[in-house]
Amino acid sequence: MSVTGSAGARGAARPLMRLVTMSGAPILRQLHLEERLLRRTADNWCVINDGTAPPTIVMGVSGRVSELVEIEPVLRDRVPVVRRYSGGGTVIVDQGTVFVTIICDKSAVAGLQPFPRDIMSWSGQLYGKVFDRFGEFHLRENDYAFSHRKFGGNAQSITKNRWVHHTSFLWDYDVENMDYLKIPKRAPEYRLARNHTEFLCRMKEYMPSRSVFTDGVITALGEQFSVQPTDLETVLSNDEEFVPSTKLLSQQDLEEIVSSKGSSSLGVQEVEA
Repeated sequence: MSVTGSAGARGAARPLMRLVTMSGAPILRQLHLEERLLRRTADNWCVINDGTAPPTIVMGVSGRVSELVEIEPVLRDRVPVVRRYSGGGTVIVDQGTVFVTIICDKSAVAGLQPFPRDIMSWSGQLYGKVFDRFGEFHLRENDYAFSHRKFGGNAQSITKNRWVHHTSFLWDYDVENMDYLKIPKRAPEYRLARNHTEFLCRMKEYMPSRSVFTDGVITALGEQFSVQPTDLETVLSNDEEFVPSTKLLSQQDLEEIVSSKGSSSLGVQEVEA
């Protein structure tokens, strides 16, 4: 990409950021890759995945399935449910979702303390440059929004020396898929008890194309990093022993949660799933 090349030429003294781009990779594969890059490498990374299939529910590491997911329709329609390695809320992702993950060493961004609020604030400034020509962009609590409508959900994982900030961007979404999710009890204040369709918006209503968005992300990162495209096969080689914590919940896991609703052991069972 010419954008990436020019960023690298201008920023020879900037920290290196390796760029991995994918299209339609299953979200479970993407999360396993991210976790490996976080825990088994020392490099800075940006992973962009344009869409995923099949539609999949993705939960934070400590989310309770029974509080966040309409389990019986999910079981009926065999919608996959993944518990990821990071915190944050629950989303359903599909071909209309664009994923951007930033993985950094704690010293990669000058002056940035590796704490959730600091990383979120830095990311808001980064994406503010991406969206400044396309809408009234805001970082609202832990979400990205155009005005008061959310289009980007964030989650983080912070280790001793490294951190991940990853985002699911709603280029488009299927209204019917939102029915698989419950409105969370701990919703952000700015949601104001709005239902999914009143609370969310589609990026495609504000930007001309997905590539304009992803090129904009690479350009914004190029102001702080020397961005270098990296072959995915190189990334995946030579680490057969790594076992990720991100898991696909089985049908049996979900059926057991349904059968044990209301039991005192439910929370522990779900966290361990």
